[in-house]
Amino acid sequence: MTTVTTIKSVLVANRGEIACRVFRTCRDLGIATVAVYSDADADALHVRAADAAVRLPGAAPADTYLRGELIVKAAQTAGADAVHPGYGFLSENAGFARAVLDAGLTWIGPPPEAIEAMASKTRAKELLGIAPLTEVTEGDLPVLVKAAAGGGGRGMRVVRALADLAAELTAARAEAASAFGDGEVFTEPFIEGGRHIEVQVMADAHGTVWALGTRDCTLQRRHQKVIEESPAPGLAPGLVAELHERSVRAARVTGYRGAGTVEFLVAGGRAHFLEMNTRLQVEHPVTEAVFGLDLVALQIQVAEGRALDEEPPPARGHAVEARLYAEDPAADWAPQTGTLHRIDVPGVRLDTGYTDGDTVGVHYDAMLAKAVVHAPTREQAVRGLAGALERAALHGPVTNRDLLVRSLRHPEFTEARMDTGFYDRYAADLARAAPDPLAPLAASLADAHGRSRFGGWRNLRSQPHLKRWRTEPDGTEHEVRYDHTREGWRADGVRVLDVSAARVVLEADGVRRTYEVTRYGGTTGRVHVTSPRGHTALTPLPLLPEPTARREPGSLLAPMPGTVVRVAEGLAEGARVTAGQPLIWLEAMKMEHRITAPASGTLTALHAATGRQVEVGALLAVVQEESRS
Repeated sequence: MTTVTTIKSVLVANRGEIACRVFRTCRDLGIATVAVYSDADADALHVRAADAAVRLPGAAPADTYLRGELIVKAAQTAGADAVHPGYGFLSENAGFARAVLDAGLTWIGPPPEAIEAMASKTRAKELLGIAPLTEVTEGDLPVLVKAAAGGGGRGMRVVRALADLAAELTAARAEAASAFGDGEVFTEPFIEGGRHIEVQVMADAHGTVWALGTRDCTLQRRHQKVIEESPAPGLAPGLVAELHERSVRAARVTGYRGAGTVEFLVAGGRAHFLEMNTRLQVEHPVTEAVFGLDLVALQIQVAEGRALDEEPPPARGHAVEARLYAEDPAADWAPQTGTLHRIDVPGVRLDTGYTDGDTVGVHYDAMLAKAVVHAPTREQAVRGLAGALERAALHGPVTNRDLLVRSLRHPEFTEARMDTGFYDRYAADLARAAPDPLAPLAASLADAHGRSRFGGWRNLRSQPHLKRWRTEPDGTEHEVRYDHTREGWRADGVRVLDVSAARVVLEADGVRRTYEVTRYGGTTGRVHVTSPRGHTALTPLPLLPEPTARREPGSLLAPMPGTVVRVAEGLAEGARVTAGQPLIWLEAMKMEHRITAPASGTLTALHAATGRQVEVGALLAVVQEESRS
């Protein structure tokens, strides 16, 4: 007979958005909360949101939340009687789960034995009777190299040529070891043109297992999910029933308890098992919205030994979630850092670990928030989410917001014809900047109004005012000319109807639009302009272009701040390199980025060294291109 306990205080062994999410449910249930934090997170929102917080000392920020022994000690010190692992970090670590239980604490997760059974994707396939791919031949290509532990796309590579396999295995092992502390990888057939479909399961200790519909997580970049929805559109009822049956069987065969997700790749009407995630998924809010449930509350209920209802509530409507990242999709998804001055997405459920004024650093995942819309139909949910993101105020680092809006409105997505190659085909077009052409004028007029004590009018007419701007992140430069007369502000081809330091109303071609203008960092800081046409970020430039700092041809610069985690074996000054050859591996926000040779030639300088912290634009190496004569 299962003993029922009552949890009084929960420590979340995690950070950011998921820690804040768990704390929210704990507050609703009257449960006290405890946060843990690295030195880099001392002022983070999840720390401020908890009733108590414990510093985890001594480790590098990226590894702090992997220190299980320190986390258990923190729970004991703070008087917590339960631990919730969140997702990522130690959430699927059976050893950590055992350490929590051995300390006399309640583990809000599946039994360690169930975690072990599914933590290794290779062992999970064997348990479910799926034969692994043990040796790769030319006929097996393309294949997917995957980390046996963890998820989130880390340690994952697509290999299309047998000659590339060894190098990709090495890279995947290094990334997996860095992200999960386990460098084991394996290969499996890479199925192109499929959809990523998953089933949320919830199980208790009394024999009840729920299959909570389906989720479609097909839109992914670098094997990390970007847009998710529930239910997965367009699946035949028979296939849905099969997905549910296989997911429930996976839970039962492992003696599962709590929340978990079984993932499949669906192609040609067939479902191919991928893995079971023995934790709460990032995208769980879409399931919550459709079923009217709080999955974190159910996790706590099950951990206390209480029973689920025999059947879950019925599904209602459709929910879509988009992940907002601090990244530049047009620059190979490079993560971005800096102050997040404002984050406001009206009309959605917004799960986030940030608030206005917080800093987005280099040590952790680049996700800022998850925006979720629930509506009676898929069309309404998709349209509502796209509109909310378009109207959002996101002032700070470059984000993927515009790409998300265009993705949600792309015909392949609206018609549910997408597959996992969506961003391979369309990312370049979807990431292309399309700023409002009048945004620089609006910024100039607001700036002039704010600077001038007398509103800028001059009795003697002289040359028009001139202002130069650069749109971010595309780097396009603009020159704006305007003037102020007795009749008010004037600009060629546009009627200026109203101007203040924060709001400008313009009319062009008979159409009137209002521009909201916000500046950060004084007269030299970035300006954010929002209108019905969208959002434009502008950096003011000097009236006379400054001379560009000279860099030696062939210079390899750090595309983002991060840590050099690897340099190509044997690489040294004087070495000959070929165009496209990987030379340096840089880690930023838990993702690994390869720096390759821009051309064939000789390495004349090497400044990168393993373990070195670098800022954006730092000189890593120089390749002197070979003569073409």
